[in-house]
Amino acid sequence: MGITRRAKDKAARAERGGGGGQSGGAKPKKATFDTTKKKEIGVSDLTLLRTVSNEAINENLKKRFEGAEIYTYIGHVLVSVNPFRDLGIYTDQVLDSYRGKNRLEMPPHVFAIAESAYYNMKAYKENQCVIISGESGAGKTEAAKRIMQYIANVSGGGETGDIQQIKDMVLATNPLLESFGNAKTLRNNNSSRFGKYLQIHFNAQGEPVGADITNYLLEKSRVVGQITNERNFHIFYQFTKGASQQYRETFGIQKPETYIYTSKSKCLNVDGIDDLAEYQDTLNAMKVIGLTQAEQDNIFRMLAAILWTGNLVFREDDDGYAAVSDQSVVDFLAYLLEVDSASLVHAITIRVLTPRNGEVIESPANVAQATATRDALAKAIYYNLFDWIVERINQSLRARQAAANSIGILDIYGFEIFEKNSFEQLCINYVNEKLQQIFIQLTLKAEQEEYAREQIKWTPISYFDNKIVCDLIESIRPPGIFSAMKDATKTAHADPAACDRTFMQGINGMSNPHLTPRQGNFIIKHYAGDVTYTVDGITDKNKDQLLKGLLNLFQGSQNKFLHTIFPHQVDQDNRKQPPSAGDRIRTSANALVETLMKCQPSYIRTIKPNENKSPSEYNVPNVLHQIKYLGLQENVRIRRAGFAYRQSFEKFVDRFFLLSPATSYAGEYTWQGSYEAAVKQILKDTSIPQEEWQLGVTKAFIKSPETLFALEHMRDRYWHNMATRIQRMWRAYLAYRAESATRIQRFWRKKRTGAEYLQLRDEGHRVLQGRKERRRMSILGSRRFLGDYLGINASAGPGVQLRNGMQLGSNERAVFSCRGEILEAKFGRSSKPSPRIFVVTNSKYYIVAQVMGQNHQVQVVVERSFPIGAIKFVSTSTARDDWFSLGVGSQQEADPLLNCVLKTEMFTQMKRVMPGGFNLKIGDTIEYAKKPGKMQIVKVLKDSPSPHDFYKSGAVHTQPGEPPSSVSRPTPKGKPVPPRPITRGKLIKPGGPNGRPSRVPVNRTPQARPGASAAASSRPVPQPQPAAAAAAAAVTATIPSHTRNQSNSSVRAPPPPPPAAPPAKPKIMAKVLYDFAGQRDNELPIHAGEVIEIVQKENNGKLCSNPPLLRLSSPIMLTTLCLTRLVVGEDTWWTGLGSGGLR
Repeated sequence: MGITRRAKDKAARAERGGGGGQSGGAKPKKATFDTTKKKEIGVSDLTLLRTVSNEAINENLKKRFEGAEIYTYIGHVLVSVNPFRDLGIYTDQVLDSYRGKNRLEMPPHVFAIAESAYYNMKAYKENQCVIISGESGAGKTEAAKRIMQYIANVSGGGETGDIQQIKDMVLATNPLLESFGNAKTLRNNNSSRFGKYLQIHFNAQGEPVGADITNYLLEKSRVVGQITNERNFHIFYQFTKGASQQYRETFGIQKPETYIYTSKSKCLNVDGIDDLAEYQDTLNAMKVIGLTQAEQDNIFRMLAAILWTGNLVFREDDDGYAAVSDQSVVDFLAYLLEVDSASLVHAITIRVLTPRNGEVIESPANVAQATATRDALAKAIYYNLFDWIVERINQSLRARQAAANSIGILDIYGFEIFEKNSFEQLCINYVNEKLQQIFIQLTLKAEQEEYAREQIKWTPISYFDNKIVCDLIESIRPPGIFSAMKDATKTAHADPAACDRTFMQGINGMSNPHLTPRQGNFIIKHYAGDVTYTVDGITDKNKDQLLKGLLNLFQGSQNKFLHTIFPHQVDQDNRKQPPSAGDRIRTSANALVETLMKCQPSYIRTIKPNENKSPSEYNVPNVLHQIKYLGLQENVRIRRAGFAYRQSFEKFVDRFFLLSPATSYAGEYTWQGSYEAAVKQILKDTSIPQEEWQLGVTKAFIKSPETLFALEHMRDRYWHNMATRIQRMWRAYLAYRAESATRIQRFWRKKRTGAEYLQLRDEGHRVLQGRKERRRMSILGSRRFLGDYLGINASAGPGVQLRNGMQLGSNERAVFSCRGEILEAKFGRSSKPSPRIFVVTNSKYYIVAQVMGQNHQVQVVVERSFPIGAIKFVSTSTARDDWFSLGVGSQQEADPLLNCVLKTEMFTQMKRVMPGGFNLKIGDTIEYAKKPGKMQIVKVLKDSPSPHDFYKSGAVHTQPGEPPSSVSRPTPKGKPVPPRPITRGKLIKPGGPNGRPSRVPVNRTPQARPGASAAASSRPVPQPQPAAAAAAAAVTATIPSHTRNQSNSSVRAPPPPPPAAPPAKPKIMAKVLYDFAGQRDNELPIHAGEVIEIVQKENNGKLCSNPPLLRLSSPIMLTTLCLTRLVVGEDTWWTGLGSGGLR
């Protein structure tokens, strides 16, 4: 656990006078342990060791290994110790925790190296590479896979499209190439038997757009033979165990123990490897990469051919030459290769020799030679098949768009030292020497040379430069080992033994301190240790030529895929020596070094803790040996004394000029001086201490990575702040634009809908023909013809209940709805208005009643309905009243006589929807059929003392109204809308689109006038009504009752207030004069001086109190008392039973 301080808020710091001084006298709060931070085991960075030695490094790595901490830093170099178990440290949650973090923010991890490489590629636009080195079984392949996993997760591009397809294919290369290129060895159950350099290409946005793979040094000899307890390549066991029934029948696939190439080493199964499951992973990977079914069939056909090739067994014939033991195997192999059986036997058992004189000699082979030719056939097919698979993967991974930068991942099997080492080990160890040379060049030699060149103060550190070993193997002049092998082959090319002897003579003639010839062997002092190489057969392996008889066999095959993997024609007359295997590996290694030197490298040095693949064993001597030959101690020393970051002045300024106000303004470079002066200014303005940096001749050097991360953090923060400012301005602009659009829309809607309502209102004037007096409220400028006042057409609200109760059809639309009255005729009594609901649709007229149902719920009942076209006329008077009749002319029912305050709007809407024309009769009286076929006249008298008209005794009583020629007044100007802060002072004028300034006062705290009284200044200010009350008032004002005969209560004067409540009667209190001790359980003792209240008096002059008629000041019930009252002056005396007294 680390020690941290509790967080302090700004107010607390302000009270103490800032944060930097001690003048306030305030002491810092006590430090507390941060229990969330994991306790560190050893040191996570070897540069922090107190003593720098190989033993101290080993001890620290041992502590961390035993504590399940397998990763340790040396500056930016990662050291990884293979745990041989799953530690659960590669989950998505762990991966996300490293996203966007620098390596000091998180514990050491391979994800941190991947994040650093990806970040540097995006930030500095430079190609990156990750070089993973270490001996076999140290965990190089796993580290490469985890880097690919991290980059695929963080590199963006979404979950669909070409970007995601590239990611999926890159990840799919792992199971596919592991199946064909990995095998179980004594040291590692999943050992890479080939080298791979994967280069992922990215566009300018950091999204993967393509990739390519270069393979090196496939161990093809493993196809035909393995030592005991090792296995062939994984794909052979996957195929023989998991092949489909179709493949078993077509290719004759059987169990792995059937084939010599898979059973000779006596290891068919491996703990922790499920061949069946991994076979399915291989097939899925093929599909993801895009291999067609035909291509998959060809691949497995070649694998089957290799397996059956191994089952070709030879015996000696009568002449001592090789003869086939089982002809059925030959026939089936010929079927798989699509060649003639006789040609197959001839190619294997007859050797074609071409001496220098040009004569072609065919020589029968003995059993050993035929077996060697058989194995050469199997190795050639597998080697070329593997190359074809890699090339096919590259075709699928070809970049879809222009690539800006790349990240390379090198996974090549490590240094090997066996009891018998031959040409394969020489090539592997040579490549590892080249990788070690790159490490030395970039981390040890080049760094110190740069310090000297830039005149930086520096203490030189000695190290071993392995260039002398690389030259020993690859040099041409003077000849190195590869050149000596090739020269020996030229001298005696037809006899392998003679070639080996000639090569040994060349070794004896070399003079190099790192080469020691022995009898039939030679020793090279590699950086990882001394290795003894066997000369026997080494030149023949270097020649790596396939016999012309086999090449002729392939050319005669009917299988097109076999021609694809062996594309070159056989030139029978060409006697020029082709490039040897050593030439090819030298060319490939130098090309790899050239590629890596163009990138910014990241290093992962893997260490194998033991030879038994045990998760708990840590072999100290073996690890110490690896620490020494990996040069970790020298790396620690240089990292402690060196500089973590160096960059040219120009690039440094280009990256960090934003951090100084003297070199930038609003993201623009403003410095006029030299780049060196700009670097000094930037470092000064960012408060970087002088001891943390030095300036060379052309470059700036930053000592610690913490300083670099601080600069990067400040740069990120600058952009974040700029982005915040841009976002703020953009959001303000969007709000301004939205407010402007809202005002324009409001103005447009006001004009558009207002014009429509005004047009409808003007049409109402024309309907009345200037013959009917008007009410003052009907011609207000704010009056609008809204139509559906009850919301029949609404999707929610009370109007929906009305619509459902009326059972309106889906094609019926209400054009008008409101409340009103109908004149009801009562038998034996005068007619009386009754409330109803009137609904006019596009086809019918409805008169609706609301009645109380059985469950005390209001029910909607359609009292009358008739087609709108059935209305023959509408009759109304010339007075200002609201009564009218609908002349339906029904033979069964009377015409309805209705009262509606919105009659003019109703007439207008009816005129619009009536198909045969609207007939409005306006006269001194109203006529209607009181009974079917019997017309009656209703008089309209202007003698009403009330402002509201009413019906009585067959006449409508009303008051004089506005002249019939009256028209609506102009629309009043709306209430000024105060400008929102976002538009105040901007392009929009305050007060709305019409440009009138807003006169709405801004809410301010009222100030007392000078000289005003305290009473006047303290008067309560009226408070705005609550939102609910305001909403209710708005609804009431918008939807009136639309009737006047029963609305007098809403406009009459308020009644007088009720009389004030009578004053409360004074309480009768009594004071106890004497103590009374209760004798029974229901008697309560009272004491002198207590005050009690008399609550009830009996008629007999006594006051009997039952609980709670007598109360004390405390909540205690009294027992029953009978008291006699005696009034003396102003005092009242009580006497009663017992010895107690009350006053």
